[in-house]
Formats: sequence, C-alpha cells, structure tokens
Amino acid sequence: MSRADTVRFRHNQAILAAAIVAFIGALPLASARWWLLWVLLVPLAVGVWAWRSGTDADARELRLRALLGQRRVPWARVAELAGDTRGRAVARLDDGQVLVLPAVRATDLPRLITATGQQMPDDDAPGQ
Repeated sequence: MSRADTVRFRHNQAILAAAIVAFIGALPLASARWWLLWVLLVPLAVGVWAWRSGTDADARELRLRALLGQRRVPWARVAELAGDTRGRAVARLDDGQVLVLPAVRATDLPRLITATGQQMPDDDAPGQ
C-alpha cells in the first residue's frame, strides 16, 4: 500500500506546541542545578509522544503507535470496531482482547472503515 492509501489519526498538535513551551520554560530551572536536568525529560517525552502517537490504517492492517513502540493488527483479527463510553474508538479482536485506538474518536469510525476499502452498512437497509 502506498502512503496515500493510509489514513492517519494523530493527537492535536497543540499538545506538541505546549510541550515545546514547557521545555523552554523548564530551561532556567534545569540550568540552576545539575541534578535538576531531569526536569527537561518530562516536556521532551510529552513532545515525542504527541508527535509519534496515533493510529494508522490501510487496507491491510491497523498500526497503533505509542511513545516507544507500535503494534500491527491485521484486519482479519479485528472482529468489531466500536465506541466506548468516553467517546474513544476501540477494536475488539477475535480473541476477545479490546484495544483502544490512540487518537481515534468514535465519530472517526466511518473514516476508519473506509480506509479498509469497505463501505459503511446502510442503516435504512430492509430487514433491520
């Protein structure tokens, strides 16, 4: 699959901007004493998480990306896509495991389903 066929879901980039501001704001504190340098790691980690974390979907698989790793889930293993009570999108796998899809809201599910190359079921179809 080409990159153009991939649907990407990412967190709001305002989080990244806030992490940059927090990093700059923490510089005076971190430079006051050598043992305070660890303070810079917090906004740095938040910034990397905001830049990297999210969900990528194409016709073959879901890729769930986190701060330090990623998980690939083929569509054949996904039994159900749904929203939870907090408005997040979740995927129930064929073994019963439930995965929260990072940066995907329940309202984004139609866009996620079209990434698979399938159509949304018609609610007005006869027999329902």
